[in-house]
Amino acid sequence: MKIAVISDIHGNFQALESVLEDIKNQNCEKIFCLGDLALAGPQPRMVLEYITKQTDWEIIQGNTDKLIAEFSPEVFEYVKKMYPMMANALVDDVIVIEDKYKDYLRNLPPQKELEIEGVKILLVHGSPRRNNEDILPDMPLMKIEEILEGTSADIIFCGHTHIPCGYQTNKKQMLVNVGSVGRPMTKIPNPCYAIANFEDGGFEVEHRFVDYDRNLAASIMAARGFEGAKEISDLLIHPSERHL
Repeated sequence: MKIAVISDIHGNFQALESVLEDIKNQNCEKIFCLGDLALAGPQPRMVLEYITKQTDWEIIQGNTDKLIAEFSPEVFEYVKKMYPMMANALVDDVIVIEDKYKDYLRNLPPQKELEIEGVKILLVHGSPRRNNEDILPDMPLMKIEEILEGTSADIIFCGHTHIPCGYQTNKKQMLVNVGSVGRPMTKIPNPCYAIANFEDGGFEVEHRFVDYDRNLAASIMAARGFEGAKEISDLLIHPSERHL
């Protein structure tokens, strides 16, 4: 069985469309989604309208989904202090996203355990420990094993950092960061996702990069008009650093 695992869409409908077309062409039978569906993207409402109709997807909550769902003055001040450019995006998202979608984000599970053909799978956003813990390339294996301590899954899928990578531990657990659909932070900022092929109790995983119309997405993002929208749109063309 071939499974597509996507994460960090961040309201980028153009990127999502391109990735879904590639998933279809790769004959994947199911989609797992690791959260961060809407924040600071060109079309957050359109993305949520689409995703909430996908009743056969397995979806968990990302850290920014939680920020939107539980928005408050305290949340705004936290984001403003840590990531000033994203604070205005968060406020604007809260305005344009209807309550029914906020309720949807609020009720998403933070993690999910699944099993396919005898393989135990754990879906998380950041790490098994925290929804905002970074899994990045070139981390010491000892650190990865510490992060996975207490988990029993054969394979753990995560996102959050927008940078794909993977690890095989001494306990034969695999940890795969699937990258980002909507705001990639790779040298060539193409959407990235992972395909896992499960067969006879084993599995293989590959990352796939997909081209899309970055310029169109950036122009829609800039047209949102809030303070900082143009700077966020520039990140779709020339990524510099991750925010949230």
